[in-house]
Amino acid sequence: MEKIRILQIGTEDWKNKYSFPSYIKHIFADGEVKYKKEIYEIVVLERNLEPEEIKAVKDMSYSYCLFAVDSFELDENNGVLFEQRMGKLLPSYNIQDFINNEAKKYFSKPYGEKFNPGSVGIANGFKGQVKWNGQYSVSLDGDYGYDMKQIAFWRGNIPMEEGQAIDFWLEYKKDEGVEISLSIKQFVSGSLSDVLDSWEFSEEDLQNEVRIEGRNGAGTIFVSLRARGSGHLEIVGLHDRISRWDIGEFMVGGERYVTSEREEIFAYFDPGDLKPPLAVYFSGYKTMEGFEGYYMMRKMGCPFLLLAEQRFEGGGFYMGSPEFERTMVKIIDKYLSKLGFYPGDLILSGISMGTIGSMYYGCDLKPHALILGKPLASLGNIAQNERLKRPGGFPTSLDLLQKFSGDMSMAGVESLNERVWSKIRNTDFSHTKFIVSYMFEDDYDDTAYETLLSELNSAGVQVYGKGLHGRHNDNTAGIGAWFKGQYERVLKEDFYRE
Repeated sequence: MEKIRILQIGTEDWKNKYSFPSYIKHIFADGEVKYKKEIYEIVVLERNLEPEEIKAVKDMSYSYCLFAVDSFELDENNGVLFEQRMGKLLPSYNIQDFINNEAKKYFSKPYGEKFNPGSVGIANGFKGQVKWNGQYSVSLDGDYGYDMKQIAFWRGNIPMEEGQAIDFWLEYKKDEGVEISLSIKQFVSGSLSDVLDSWEFSEEDLQNEVRIEGRNGAGTIFVSLRARGSGHLEIVGLHDRISRWDIGEFMVGGERYVTSEREEIFAYFDPGDLKPPLAVYFSGYKTMEGFEGYYMMRKMGCPFLLLAEQRFEGGGFYMGSPEFERTMVKIIDKYLSKLGFYPGDLILSGISMGTIGSMYYGCDLKPHALILGKPLASLGNIAQNERLKRPGGFPTSLDLLQKFSGDMSMAGVESLNERVWSKIRNTDFSHTKFIVSYMFEDDYDDTAYETLLSELNSAGVQVYGKGLHGRHNDNTAGIGAWFKGQYERVLKEDFYRE
């Protein structure tokens, strides 16, 4: 476990007053604070900073991770820093408790994963029907008995360190006649039989994330699903994430939204300098759960919002039920309102999978600009290309086709394509810029840019395009460089930012 670094800016070294756990590295700054090319997990102020120090501390701290001890009063300049970094007050009488019990939540590297259906094992005693639905889910139909017993389990044990906490979230669907529970056992490291700890979570517990902690030491975690009753049970996905307890999802300050169908959306807001625009970045395809693009967006200096979702294998392209899509728009609207901004102060952006989110919700929000790298829009065509053009390259596309269109026929392909294009076709983008970098020989969606040009019916819409040779993943560095360069150009020319 990497050490959690606390930068203390004050007059008396905490090492002379407090004790520190082994996983914390304390750095005391009693003189002038100078910029270093690193970001500390926690920064604590015990005095007001000078103007040059304020700039250094802003660069060396994360939002939600700056504290001011309540033994002094922030002046106006330091108050602005406190607002920009979403600072928190730290009671002087509570510092040792903070070091002992709160600092552990500010670890540097988040981690989360989703077990795909291929890792699900079915108990030998189950006599009903079992069906694997691609990489999306496993369906069971039958009688599970009168007593609660193991019906499925996940292969591949999860390591957990002493004092660490892990959050679990189970996506599932079931008939009313089926009752389930989640059973978790921690084994002694290296052992297959010595149980170190165990937990049982009821169906009521599973309405929220459930949490376990390494209270008896380090070990490996085994998870199984128990059931009783009879009927249909669909196991969609088990997610496990290193927990930050009550201070955020994945990142400190990260938020989690859940629909009635148990589908999640994650958001992380950073206020930057509180001046327009609000730059929204939709994460791309990834199997390790969490946010993407943090350091790139942080360098822009403006307020930014990271969005991510972990449905399907690597992500579900941000489309979903009406409830899911309404929630996505509400999240962005919430932060526009919080900042006092208007749609003209909004940029939506993404690369690859993230371009769908940008274009799809751009139809609802009508932003100042859409900045897109390797755009994907005809999701039906992407699935169709899996057969001959990109065999085995992106099987998630087939799961999306089945889920969103209901079948794998050409009618389903066209229906899924139309879901995006009909929305774009019927939106007034007369005040929006489309800034697009694309691949000429894209093996996912090679018609996205040309189709976009033909489907934009708005008078006054501006489109800037740059094509690079290669397939979808052949020149990610080139796409990324142009993407960042165009972001900087828009910020400078349209929002007068250096």
